[in-house]
Amino acid sequence: MVQSTHRLDIGECEVAKTYVDWANGEPDREWQALTLLHRCAPGLAPRPLRRGTAEGRPFVVMSRVPGKPLGDAPLTQAQVAGLGEAMRRIYRSVPRDALDALAERTLGPSQMVARVRAWIGEPRGPVSPFVDQTLVVAAGWLEGHEAWAVAERCRERVFTPADGNLGNFLWDGSRCYAVDFEDSGSSDLAFEVADFVEHVSVWLDAMVTAEALTPYLELTAEERRRFLLCRRLFAVYWLLMLLPGNPAHVRNPEGTLERQANRVVDLMA
Repeated sequence: MVQSTHRLDIGECEVAKTYVDWANGEPDREWQALTLLHRCAPGLAPRPLRRGTAEGRPFVVMSRVPGKPLGDAPLTQAQVAGLGEAMRRIYRSVPRDALDALAERTLGPSQMVARVRAWIGEPRGPVSPFVDQTLVVAAGWLEGHEAWAVAERCRERVFTPADGNLGNFLWDGSRCYAVDFEDSGSSDLAFEVADFVEHVSVWLDAMVTAEALTPYLELTAEERRRFLLCRRLFAVYWLLMLLPGNPAHVRNPEGTLERQANRVVDLMA
């Protein structure tokens, strides 16, 4: 797996993002998202300034937004409210006609289910008996009706950055700003909120809980039912990411894999 698709050059007023991997149209997705949000939710994300190619690599230049990335400590009540408002604007501000013109996000529901199904069947190194048994349970779930339901496309669509990393939200002391849209596109609300709350950057150190965040996002009863199924999918995805030899294993503290297995078990209950 590619661990970094870009290089950032951060100036006083501008940020240049140069893509070292753009196989999935990352520069086009980023530019389209910045342009769309600048029109539909001004002030939420960087302004698109210019784009081009240098030494055979595409780049996008955008304005620099204020603040520091969230994730250094559990969020305060004010930060949770600011994060919830920023996420609500991202998901709710883009009109239907613009959404209809967008491609689906990178690794949308059907692609994610297929990817996790294929990945869980790959050979892996030794793990604890508890993790191994959790993987067996997860593999069974992936073949069941709940996983098939997640893969189905929902009629109600939202715009999404398609990245659950908490560090992609910057806090300036009073409000949140959003950055990083290279995988962006259309999706559905339940899938996107699940992607966020199950991201290891969010739950591992209890930065913010699903219970604290979701009231700001106004999920319907149907979306809340789908939300649980999507959380199960993303929990399994992170279990695989944390296996020895996989990208997240070396980037997280010892014991994270077992904690993730516990999370999968709890969500499957």
